[in-house]
Amino acid sequence: MMNRPVIVMQLIHIEGPLKGEIQEFSNPEISIGRHPSCHIQFPKDVKIVSRKHAQIIREGNRFKLINHSQNGTFLNGKRIPEAYLKDGDVLIFAQGGPKVSFLTKIEAGQTDIDIVTPVTPVPPQMPPEMPPAVPSAEPPPVPPIQPKPQPAPEISIQKIQVPLIIQYGPTLRSFNELPVTIGKGPGCDFILDHPSVFDQHAQLFFSQNRYWVKDLTGRQSVSINDQPINIKSPLNPNNQLALSPQGPRFRFLEGGRLAEIEETVSESPVDEAPVEKKSSLQTKPKMDGAKKPGSIFKKLFS
Repeated sequence: MMNRPVIVMQLIHIEGPLKGEIQEFSNPEISIGRHPSCHIQFPKDVKIVSRKHAQIIREGNRFKLINHSQNGTFLNGKRIPEAYLKDGDVLIFAQGGPKVSFLTKIEAGQTDIDIVTPVTPVPPQMPPEMPPAVPSAEPPPVPPIQPKPQPAPEISIQKIQVPLIIQYGPTLRSFNELPVTIGKGPGCDFILDHPSVFDQHAQLFFSQNRYWVKDLTGRQSVSINDQPINIKSPLNPNNQLALSPQGPRFRFLEGGRLAEIEETVSESPVDEAPVEKKSSLQTKPKMDGAKKPGSIFKKLFS
């Protein structure tokens, strides 16, 4: 009998010292900060993050974010004391601090499987060696007709209800149905403004219980792990998907998530802590939604 499903919390590190990491938790409560006892522990030199900065508590099927730091915790660009989270939310621990994306997934309980001992096949007995055939006028026997190999099943592209989340720059967009077309043209589901991207560039779809990518350029522009694909290819966890040799590049993650792989930019270390409270007119953080529209992560739905 199948056990009760388990809700797993996922935190994808978008910016900060743990950038690129994915942490999963099924605990009813997780703590975040620089203290060694925290479930999500940031390095000691990231002093902008408090030792006990925040925590996420599960309440039934909902998750509540609670701030414990004077430097503040931000949800989708807004400073909050506490708030309930939903898939795709972006959390920032202190102004200009580490940034993560919040997601959840449901894992079915384990079932008891009967282990059957495999039976070793017995090799066929070879017929005894026959004496040399005596030439005769009769024609030689016709060998039996070998069955033709069955063709591989066709990979069909059909509409199906499965999740897909694409993170590119400051954009985080969620889809509930595939296929999804990526390109520069206005008719695409995910419009990507990049000089190396065609109007109709690639298509993501789901078939045979796995995610696939299809190259729509006809020039083998799309590659997986730096190997150009032949029209279409399946995506495996941690595959690096490049839409062209000049980019953009993504990492495919479990659960149907594409996270942009950005070039590492060196940042000056933060020396002072805690951060003094300043108005939004005095401080100009990099991700200031009031000054740069669209710089804060937006959730765009089709």
